[in-house]
Amino acid sequence: MAGSLTWLAQAGILAAAVQRMAADPGDVAAGLVSAAAFLLAGALRAACDAWGTRLSFQVARSRLSALRAAAVDALASGSPLDKRRPAAGHAASVLAEQADAALPYLARYPAIQLKILVVPLAILAAVAPLSWVAALVLLASAPLIPVFMALVGWRAQRASQAHLAEMGTLNAFLLDRLRGLATLRALDAVDATTGRLAYVAQTLHTRTMAVLRIAFLSSAVLELFSAIGVAMVAVYVGFHLLGTLPFGTWGSPLSLGQGLFVLLLAPSFFEPLRDLSTAWHDRAAGRAALEALRALAAAPTKLVGGILPLPSPDDAPARRPPPAVELVQLRFAHADSAPPVIDGLDLRVAPGERVAIVGPSGAGKSTLLALIAGLVPAQSGAVLIDGVALDDQNAPRLRARMAWIGQKPHVFAGTLAANVALGRPDVDPRAVDRALRAATLELLAGREAGRPLGEAGTGLSGGECLRLAMARAVAAPGSDLWLADEPTAHLDAATARELTRRLLAQSAGKTLIVATHDPELASRMDRVIDLAPPRAAPAGTDLAAQDVMEAAS
Repeated sequence: MAGSLTWLAQAGILAAAVQRMAADPGDVAAGLVSAAAFLLAGALRAACDAWGTRLSFQVARSRLSALRAAAVDALASGSPLDKRRPAAGHAASVLAEQADAALPYLARYPAIQLKILVVPLAILAAVAPLSWVAALVLLASAPLIPVFMALVGWRAQRASQAHLAEMGTLNAFLLDRLRGLATLRALDAVDATTGRLAYVAQTLHTRTMAVLRIAFLSSAVLELFSAIGVAMVAVYVGFHLLGTLPFGTWGSPLSLGQGLFVLLLAPSFFEPLRDLSTAWHDRAAGRAALEALRALAAAPTKLVGGILPLPSPDDAPARRPPPAVELVQLRFAHADSAPPVIDGLDLRVAPGERVAIVGPSGAGKSTLLALIAGLVPAQSGAVLIDGVALDDQNAPRLRARMAWIGQKPHVFAGTLAANVALGRPDVDPRAVDRALRAATLELLAGREAGRPLGEAGTGLSGGECLRLAMARAVAAPGSDLWLADEPTAHLDAATARELTRRLLAQSAGKTLIVATHDPELASRMDRVIDLAPPRAAPAGTDLAAQDVMEAAS
């Protein structure tokens, strides 16, 4: 803004110099002084513009980084079982390319808004004492521009929102199909997928052209009215100097210098509005991008929404006895109208006890582990860890005591050692080596632990991925409640037996809850909880003895 206001001084210097040259063409010294003053003011203006642009960009980058961090925190704090989680491609599009679209808006638009509020008023204050007609022309033409641009802007923002949404849909669709490309080829569905991709891409093209049409329309509206305003001022000043239009001043007519001063300021009066036109498309795209970022950052963080906050490094628990786990009248259904998977379950796991959760597929074994970890919300009931309810307030502290061994652990592109450490500052290389040996990955430990792995575990077998999940739990400092979901699935009998032995050895002194179909693993636990619905026993049959016989067989 200061740089723009400097032009008033430059215009005054230039108009005064022309006036003196017209009166005394031989006064070279005065002309040189005016030229030096003009150059000095120009240098000051350029310095102000450069400094202001740099500061605006720094503030915009800082604000955008904060919004991105908030969105990433919301995504990272979300439950992997939450059905409302945005598609990975959409989230990546919002955080990367759509967020970048907000940077020009944040860097330029606030400064332009400030200039619009101050610079035209300053120019009117400089022109009005010389000619009230010129000031009236500027004042009458200026409001028309924001009015018409606002009308265009409402449509522009809706078009930008639709464009960014379509871009996120395309990215999500493409990433999803790339992940399943092998399946598509196996089922001969590549051509159908290609046609669908072409349709989505054409829709994105149509929305892009709609946004560009509106951007060009807003520029045309501004240029039309600003050109009319400058032309009217120029016509008035010209005819006034010729004596044809002698009115419009406060007594004496305009001199050559005064008329030139008014003419020089007239285009500058519309300059902030012209800058607004160039930033108008940035405004529409930027606001749409910011809304998309805020939508990601506004993910629900309450237990009723299925998400509990994750532990921070400050929540790392001190060494203490392993916790007791108590479930009180727990009820869960996948939908309000669906029959409950778990209904009125009461269960207490003693400190350091090892419990196996068994039952047929769909009985709710994995769901029960997810409820204990707070990954899904229960319709009613409570989960107590050492007598403390697992809720929004206590979740970070309680979750810091947990280690999760899932059926489908995600393997990041990188080294095996990095996939065990996961960037945790309190997991050193020695802890990683111990964890790899504990998970029977010693053949990959040591020197080969630095070998790169592909995304989603390329380079590891299914069994090795499960053992990698166990290694992460072993390396987790301070975890004394282990939740394992089918840790021996997809393993051959010998490897499953060895992994069971090591799981029991590494979980010594910890509370262990395992969901499993493996009868051998279940038989090694202290207690077995069967989630299968009760069945009628034949007459004269001891149901408990029958279950023991089945487990032994």
